[in-house]
Amino acid sequence: MNWPNGASRKTDFCVASGRSRPSYLSSESGQTVESTIDPSLSSVSANPEKQSDLLVARVNEVLKARLGDTRGPADRLHEAMRYVVFNGGKRVRPLLIYATGQWLEQKLELLDAAASAVELIHCYSLVHDDLPAMDDDDLRRGRPTAHLAFDEATAILAGDALQARAFEIIASDTQLAGHPDAALAMLACLARACGVGGMAGGQSLDLQMEGSRPDQQAIEHMFKLKTGALIESSVMMPCALCPDLDPQQRDLLARFAHNIGLAFQIRDDLLDIEGQTEVIGKLAGADQAHHKASWPSLFGLPAARERIDALAEEAMGSLQQLPGNTTMLTWLGQRLVKRDY
Repeated sequence: MNWPNGASRKTDFCVASGRSRPSYLSSESGQTVESTIDPSLSSVSANPEKQSDLLVARVNEVLKARLGDTRGPADRLHEAMRYVVFNGGKRVRPLLIYATGQWLEQKLELLDAAASAVELIHCYSLVHDDLPAMDDDDLRRGRPTAHLAFDEATAILAGDALQARAFEIIASDTQLAGHPDAALAMLACLARACGVGGMAGGQSLDLQMEGSRPDQQAIEHMFKLKTGALIESSVMMPCALCPDLDPQQRDLLARFAHNIGLAFQIRDDLLDIEGQTEVIGKLAGADQAHHKASWPSLFGLPAARERIDALAEEAMGSLQQLPGNTTMLTWLGQRLVKRDY
């Protein structure tokens, strides 16, 4: 699948510099199912918003195929898994994977597994975050959280199953079968992002910080693990397809992802204070109710906005130093730090 107005830089160091037009997505069984998404995206202009809409539709289709049928002995578990995945998610992390892949001039088929896997990891994390033992939230994306829509045990198992399925998708992807080193690197990157040195470790620190007043360095370290690690992995996983990518360019991508991830979480903290429940999709004021350590509650609303702006400026500065087509990455970065939901 080609990108509209493909990037100008040459990627001789990448595994897939050729162009093709297959319109297939791997299913749970490893077979292929035809996509209804325009395989060439030829109807899309350089408008990144339109491109984003098509890519969200694409990853949703991939997810439907790879989560499989809900019928069978574990049909209630399947139903819970699909409930938390197909509930209006923004698909931020898959979009970052596709946007980075666009800059690297990679075929979309080589990015689908990582895009769907990272979204399943994100969804699993939300299910577990919402549990009574964790953040004890009742609303997620405008609907009852999984443990309320089903029950607590089913919610826990749904999260467990989504995490396992994420790694299975990359490991068994037919498009990546010819690139085992890239698949292995993607798996390692994703595992680091969701383990004790990433999302799980960050959530643990978040719980430990409840009712306390950590300094800026401590809370931003927690944000880097809890939220930033998965965002950074979404930018770095496509780089596995380009093992000889210039180290300086790789570092610029990592710096972009780090700053956007931190700004994203501070923005989330702001929305908990300033946002409306029906817009943000979760109960506004929940952080305060749970005595969470949040950036604006510690340092003030004006300082939080200034910090977001500074991080966004640093992130855009990193992209400006990269050659090639960074239009989609730039648009996404700006969207994430300015969002109101």
